[in-house]
Amino acid sequence: MSWQEFTALLALATAMSFTPGPNTTLSTALAANHGLRHALPFVFAVPVGWALLLLLCAFGLGALVVAIPALANAIKLVGVVYLLWLVWMLARTRPAQTSSAPLAPHWRPMRLFWQGVALQFVNIKAWMLALAIVSGWVAGRPMFLERLAVVLPVMVVYALASNLTYAVAGSVLRAWLAGPHGTGARLVWFNRSMAVVLLVTVMGIVAL
Repeated sequence: MSWQEFTALLALATAMSFTPGPNTTLSTALAANHGLRHALPFVFAVPVGWALLLLLCAFGLGALVVAIPALANAIKLVGVVYLLWLVWMLARTRPAQTSSAPLAPHWRPMRLFWQGVALQFVNIKAWMLALAIVSGWVAGRPMFLERLAVVLPVMVVYALASNLTYAVAGSVLRAWLAGPHGTGARLVWFNRSMAVVLLVTVMGIVAL
């Protein structure tokens, strides 16, 4: 892979990974509500799911999805429904009364991890990026496996770095969002704002 191709890959990875999307929105909201430690299962799940998606696309799944519109529409429909459920859950999230209060079932660490992995397979933004990378840097090129061995670690690092950055930002805001008396009124409005951001993402997916 030439340095020009590698530079273009880094530019695309930066633009797509660090702009707001379902993954970064949820990473921010989870850390703001429950702290960085509780957000980490989801943060680490994103690159795991993304790596699996990229590998499957590289080995033919992407071409199959492009060739069968019904399959692409099914993925899109499932993704929209799942994201709307996350919008509803996020909008209804309220501050815990105590720091030791148990997490709601859908926000528990192991469930968050598997939800984060599964989200990549119904995340249209992740599909678009995976298909663009496979078609532009991997498929039909000489030294297929060598190129994939370069592309995959780069994208995994970017997926981890972007979601960790957003999660750290959410955790930094956590004390302020709790309010001066710990009422959590700011956090309620923050959750609703994050839900709106996620809803805008869903509307963008529907418009595609």
